[in-house]
Amino acid sequence: MMTYNPRNERIKREYLAYMREARRFSEASLDSVAQALHRFEAYTGFRDFRRFHIQQAVAFKTHLGEEVSPRTGEGLSKATRYSTLAALKNFFHWLASRPGFKSKISYSDAEYFNLSEKDARVAKARRERPAPTLEQIRHVLATMPARTDIELRDRALIAFTALTGARDSATASFKLKHLDLVEGLLEQDAREVKTKFSKTFTTWFFPVGNDIRGIVEDWVRYLREEKLWGLDDPLFPVTRNVVGSSRQFEAAGLDRKPWRNAGAIRRIFKEAFSRAGLPYYNPHSFRTTLALLGERLCPNPEAFKAWSQNFGHEKVLTTLTSYGKVAPNRQAEIIRALGRPRSADAHLLQLAQELVEKVRGSV
Repeated sequence: MMTYNPRNERIKREYLAYMREARRFSEASLDSVAQALHRFEAYTGFRDFRRFHIQQAVAFKTHLGEEVSPRTGEGLSKATRYSTLAALKNFFHWLASRPGFKSKISYSDAEYFNLSEKDARVAKARRERPAPTLEQIRHVLATMPARTDIELRDRALIAFTALTGARDSATASFKLKHLDLVEGLLEQDAREVKTKFSKTFTTWFFPVGNDIRGIVEDWVRYLREEKLWGLDDPLFPVTRNVVGSSRQFEAAGLDRKPWRNAGAIRRIFKEAFSRAGLPYYNPHSFRTTLALLGERLCPNPEAFKAWSQNFGHEKVLTTLTSYGKVAPNRQAEIIRALGRPRSADAHLLQLAQELVEKVRGSV
């Protein structure tokens, strides 16, 4: 049984190189594209891409609608179907311009990978992202032990995420020199830190309370003064494992090395929230918490613009659409306030108008 097509592999390699170098796709995104292409090839029996016909695209869409996910045992979600078909559409659109394919595939052929307009709207609909409240984060921090090096690190890790909103991939790569306790800021330097889209920007500590900030400051002082670590040492080092008396690996403090990825960070979050008796909130959810906090604290559009830039966002609209969502009870307050006489809410209406104008100008 055929499991790959050599001619297809060559053109796929060329396409993935194009997506990496010209389109600047991340490795995770490239993996998703490669998976979509393989899924289509497997369905067609690894038929040569030169023999592509629009009926293959139509039949494959039907197949995806009937396919069952091995993980959930249910049908594939519309979001999964949409992303798979979008990857194939982009590939065949690119393929139509390549030598040897121009006479066999037209640009319009790629359009047959489109989902119906209704299904596409469902797939792209933004859904509320669960996020912890600051009170829940404080509860988690209060229940975390802080006796050993590892326990101090884990508690500081969660406090640091609430204080800076840093992504977990970036957090794994921070060094002590990137944190300035005097100025209250974090330098996210893309030359050394794994920031999204390799952006370089400065994050000032979010106003989440001196208790949370104090945990981070105590951790940094502990590394600098007690452990005598330098500026180039990792802010959150890995656990050092040694072979114990039972001839099994055991945790033995910290090693002067950074984490390779964010996997350990997510495990720490999961264990901490479970210990506190709360649902698991991943590190990224803290950014939603901070965005909602900004909506309450920022008195004018300029303040919210600064708040947005603290996330590394170039446009306010990114913060509003990606993380911002008015809670139902606050939504009710705002709508009721809008129905009162203007004189009673002139300030509120003025701020709303300013924000609307600011968002329009950023689009």
